[in-house]
Amino acid sequence: MKTASYVVVRLLQALALVLAVVVLNFVLVHAAPGDPVETIAGASGGMSTELMAQLRTQYGLDKSLPVQLGVYLGKVIHGDLGYSYFFNLPVSQMILERVPATLLLVLSSVVCAFIFGTALGVLSSRKPNGVLSQFITVLSMVGFAAPVFWTGIMLVILFASVFPILPVSGMRSIDSSGGGFQDVLDVLYHLVLPMATLALVYLAQYSRLARSSMLDVLGSDFIRTARAKGLAERVVLYKHALRNALIPVVTVLGLQFGNVLSGAILVETVFNWPGLGRLAFDSVLRRDYPTILGLLLFSSIVVVVMNLLTDLCYRLIDPRIKTS
Repeated sequence: MKTASYVVVRLLQALALVLAVVVLNFVLVHAAPGDPVETIAGASGGMSTELMAQLRTQYGLDKSLPVQLGVYLGKVIHGDLGYSYFFNLPVSQMILERVPATLLLVLSSVVCAFIFGTALGVLSSRKPNGVLSQFITVLSMVGFAAPVFWTGIMLVILFASVFPILPVSGMRSIDSSGGGFQDVLDVLYHLVLPMATLALVYLAQYSRLARSSMLDVLGSDFIRTARAKGLAERVVLYKHALRNALIPVVTVLGLQFGNVLSGAILVETVFNWPGLGRLAFDSVLRRDYPTILGLLLFSSIVVVVMNLLTDLCYRLIDPRIKTS
């Protein structure tokens, strides 16, 4: 199948999948315990029964669930994600304002985890029984076993009390000018700890997977043939073996992008990072249905797109997939 036709078919499948996810998210969110109007009333210190009934009518909560679902789907098709119950702002506006912070955190973490994890896996596969390989294995197991929020809290304690050399909260300094090269450095300075927290878990996974995949490939017949031809070990390792060993790593990278987004919620909460994760945490506590649904829709689209890009990467890494 040609690449263009393949992309069109996958896009149609992605649209159907996103529609199913939207319906499922709507039903599950509204089936969860809690009433957004009662939450608003509690946050405002009390509210009359008449005013609560008026709010339910204004938000459409007085209608049956199928009617609410139909109205919501009609708005989503036209690009309207509704207004936040708590913030009283368009959901799409709040998401767009916070997307850059989350993308910066997630993409930097994924890139660092992929590069360093793959490099460590390749290094440990060269001498599987060596001291360096054993050290990387132990380090990977510790990183994989540690919960992301625990790692974040430990880093906060370490760099807030023991070695106060890195900021542990927010995305910018209070006295930041808000522009220029100094502001970029300030954001990167605040990014170090959240990025390291989120990257450590996935770095460990990519390291173990790259090591296992490289060991399998290095034992293949075509690697023995390449060595028998007298090719340099560097050429055999990085040109022939690594390209084939990257396929499982790229697979996990694409499939786990949703897990990275969910991990970003915890990281952003620990470090008070002003991204989508922090917005999702606040919205769940306040029963802000439109914001929760908008965030779930955005996350679903990102995951679907990443899976599509992963499939396309297969076709670039391994030309044999183009003809299958």
